[in-house]
Amino acid sequence: MAARLAASGKTEALFETGYGPSGLPHIGTFGEVARTSWVRRAYTELTGAPSRLLAFSDDMDGLRKVPDNVPNKEMLAGHLNRPLTRIPDPFGTHESFGAHNNARLRAFLDSFGFEYEFASASAYYAAGRFDAALVRVLEVFDEIMAVILPTLGPERRATYSPVLPIHPKTGEVMQVPLIGRDPAAATVTWRDPATGEAFETSVRGGAAKLQWKADWAMRWYALGVDYEMSGKDLIDSVRLSSRICRILGGTPPESYTYELFLDEHAQKISKSRGNGLSVDDWLRYAPPESLAQFMYNAPQRAKRLYFDAIPRAVDEYAANLGKLAGQDEAARRTNPAWHILGPARQDAIEHLPVSFGMLLNLASVVNAETPEMLWGFIRRYDPAATPANAPLLNRLVRHAIAYYRDFVRPAKRFRDPTATERAALADLADTLRAMPPATDAEAIQAALYEIGKRHPFPDLKAWFACLYQVLLGQDEGPRFGGFVALYGVPETVALIDAALLRTADAA
Repeated sequence: MAARLAASGKTEALFETGYGPSGLPHIGTFGEVARTSWVRRAYTELTGAPSRLLAFSDDMDGLRKVPDNVPNKEMLAGHLNRPLTRIPDPFGTHESFGAHNNARLRAFLDSFGFEYEFASASAYYAAGRFDAALVRVLEVFDEIMAVILPTLGPERRATYSPVLPIHPKTGEVMQVPLIGRDPAAATVTWRDPATGEAFETSVRGGAAKLQWKADWAMRWYALGVDYEMSGKDLIDSVRLSSRICRILGGTPPESYTYELFLDEHAQKISKSRGNGLSVDDWLRYAPPESLAQFMYNAPQRAKRLYFDAIPRAVDEYAANLGKLAGQDEAARRTNPAWHILGPARQDAIEHLPVSFGMLLNLASVVNAETPEMLWGFIRRYDPAATPANAPLLNRLVRHAIAYYRDFVRPAKRFRDPTATERAALADLADTLRAMPPATDAEAIQAALYEIGKRHPFPDLKAWFACLYQVLLGQDEGPRFGGFVALYGVPETVALIDAALLRTADAA
C-alpha cells in the first residue's frame, strides 16, 4: 500500500467496503467493515500516513426479488426493478427501502465505534460525482464489452449492456441492449421491450447507472480506491472488474479474499434469505467485541456461524483482553483485542475472574433467572469483583442468563452413571468433603485428575464427560475444578449426592 501511494502521488489512502442493501444488514456485512478497519489501522501504525474508510451502499440497484424477512411483501412486489432508494419502506420508518437498510447498517457500525464515511450510490450518481467516469465508460464501451461478453451465456450476451438507463416513465432500472451511444453528448439510446418506444437517456445526474461489475470498476476508477476486500464467491468478479478499471485508465485496488460464513446447515448465509445469525441475534447473547473476535480469526477459512460459536468467541476475546495489560507495545499489536478495541478504547482492559463458559455452567446448575443469582457466587469467589468495577463481566452475566435460558436449558439431558462412574462420583464427593470450602481451583482440579486415574476409565476424557453429562446435563464444559471453586465445594458435594440419589431412586 505504501509503495502504491508513493507511485500514485496520493497522500491519503482510500479503503472501501461495499454493501448491497436489497436485504437487511447481516453479520457478513459487519465482518467486512471490521476486517477492513483492522487492515487500515495496521497501515496507519506502520506508515503514519492518513487514510479514509468509505462504506459504500449500492442502493441504486433495482430490486430483483422480495426478501423473505421483511413485512409488506405484497407492496414491495409492486416495485420490482426500481432502485432501492425509490421504493417505499416496508417498515414504514424511512423515506425508502434503501434508506431503511442503510440506516440499519449505519446504526450498527456507529454503535461499535467504527470510523468511516458513509456513501450512497444514489446520492453519488444524482450529484454527478460519477459523471466524468460514466462518459469515460461510453468512450471505451467496446473494450468493456469485449471483456464482459465472453463471461456470459448466449441469451444474456444478446441483451447485455453495462449501462442501465432508468425508465423515464416507470422508474425501473432497464436491463436492455443499447441501440446507440454518444460520448460527446453523454447519452445512450435504447428501446422499451414492452412498447417498442425508443428513448435517449443521459448517463449524467442519476438518469442511468452501471451493471454491478462495471459499476464496481467505475467506482474504483472514479474515487481512486486503494484497498477493498471481498468474499471468495467474488474472485472472478474482482478479476473482471480489475480489467475494466484498467481499461478506464485506473489502477485496481489492493485486494484480499476472505472465506464465506456458513449457517448451521453449512449453507452460505444470505441477507435475502435471512439464514444464519443476525447482528441482533449475536448481541442478545454476547457483547460486540466477541463478534469481532469471531471475525478476526482465520478469515481465509470457512466458518460455521451459528449460536454454538458464541461462547467460544466470548472466552477467546476475554483471554486476549486479559493479556493486554502485561504486554509491551509491540506485543499488543499482535493481540486481536488491541485491534478490536481500537486506539480510543485501550483503557477498557478488564481481567475476568471467570470465563463465559463457567458462567453458563453456573447458570445451568442454579437455574439462574436474574443476574443477582450469579453475582452472589461471583462475589464469594472474587470479593473484589462488582458490577460497577467489572462492566464487561456484568454484561457477560446478563448474556449468560439469556443464552442459558434459550439454548442450554432446553438441551439439558442428564444421564445415569455407570457402576464405574458411580464409584468415582462417590469418591469425588468424599474427597471434596475433606477439603476446606475455600480450596482453590488448581487444587480441586488436581484432585479430579487423581480420582479419574484411580478408577478404571478408558481415559481422563471419559471421566470428565461423566461429570458434565451426569451432573450438568451437557456434553462439554470448562475446567471442572474452576467450576467447583466458583459454585462452592459444599454445593458441589450436594450436587453429586443429589445425582447419586436420583439414579439410585430410579434403579
